[in-house]
Amino acid sequence: MRILFTCYPERTHFLLMAPLAWALRSAGHDVRVACQPKMTAAINQAGLTAVPVGSDRDLWQVHGRLDNEGARKAPGLLSPYDAMEKSPEDIDLETLRDGYRVRVASTHKMTNAPLTAALVEYARQWRPELVVWEPMTYAGAIAAQAVGAAHCRLLVGADVYGVTRAHFNRLAADAADGGSDPLGEWLGGYARQYGGEFTEELVTGQFSIDLLPPSLQVHAPGLDYRPMRFTPYGGPAVVPRWLWEPPTRPRVALTLGLTVTDHAIGFPIDVEEILEAVADLDIELVATVGEAAQRKLKRVPDNARLVSYVPMQALLPTCSAVIHHAGVGTLSTAAFYGVPQLALPWDVDQPMLSERLAAQGAGLTTHSAKATGQIVRESLQRLLDERTFRDRAKDLRSEILAMPHAGDLVPELENMAAAALR
Repeated sequence: MRILFTCYPERTHFLLMAPLAWALRSAGHDVRVACQPKMTAAINQAGLTAVPVGSDRDLWQVHGRLDNEGARKAPGLLSPYDAMEKSPEDIDLETLRDGYRVRVASTHKMTNAPLTAALVEYARQWRPELVVWEPMTYAGAIAAQAVGAAHCRLLVGADVYGVTRAHFNRLAADAADGGSDPLGEWLGGYARQYGGEFTEELVTGQFSIDLLPPSLQVHAPGLDYRPMRFTPYGGPAVVPRWLWEPPTRPRVALTLGLTVTDHAIGFPIDVEEILEAVADLDIELVATVGEAAQRKLKRVPDNARLVSYVPMQALLPTCSAVIHHAGVGTLSTAAFYGVPQLALPWDVDQPMLSERLAAQGAGLTTHSAKATGQIVRESLQRLLDERTFRDRAKDLRSEILAMPHAGDLVPELENMAAAALR
């Protein structure tokens, strides 16, 4: 079977998709990953076949996360996807329409237009039976429809796109005049260009694969979700010598994620303030801080080890707690190893996932805009001293281990692709 993966050109998104691509490849299928050319190296480093399509874009600028000087702008879910953070009675159709109109023009067109024509062209030449795409890469659904392939979304966090779409469809069905659908009209135009028509599958796939454990999932009513166990993977890595031996005192990881490191746009929290706040605690703090940021630090406490990078799947099993930015990869890796977490969320679905983590009991959360050194210190001490956090972190790990792994999903995907061809 020929299987085509495609994703938003952000390395962290691809890394979440790679384990399923491996499972399908190991089952004997021909798996290729089509993405913007700048992703070729990351795909090859994962041992997968890359298909460069379209042209590259600076997506942090596209999404309005950076101003003209490259500084970070206000974070959070952008309209209409901020509907996720509202009560149903506070969501209105016109606001959603306006939000879709803006997102289509300023985001979705900019991220999909450089990809779609070339992706459809390649799909028509290679004829995949299955296309796996992540929720922002609508080009994957368009290409699948153009060649009659089965297709599904692989979620890279909370399903903000599916839930928002469910709100829109619910309100539009109740509207007297029906009204416009900016997202549907845009996708419909692409579909007709390649011989198809708009269906909701172009927005949310024929089904969706969710990597989050049940207590952290955010789903849209009426959509078909299939669980798949998260597999920790951060790309090529080397385990340093100092990680061979167990720590002699509680080890705590401080990591702000690959995205921040890759874009070199600073941290969402004051790292130096946190280092100072925990300097007198009897812990070993391992902080992943880029070399440029390390040079700006005035003092590094004796109980802190600064590294530019260390594989989380090697570090976190040795830790008693982890402090992080609540990126889904880091949060899921900590959950996989049963480590209590202090989440300091900044952007997109990070605050929502952090709140669900805290509600489950495996950690604590404070938005990074409010995270002082004193708050981090007090929260960390609670995670280390109160057994309930360790117990609930173990429960969360058990949730994850009870989920089907990527290999378990292979027969289901094979059957789905075969049915689409009949």
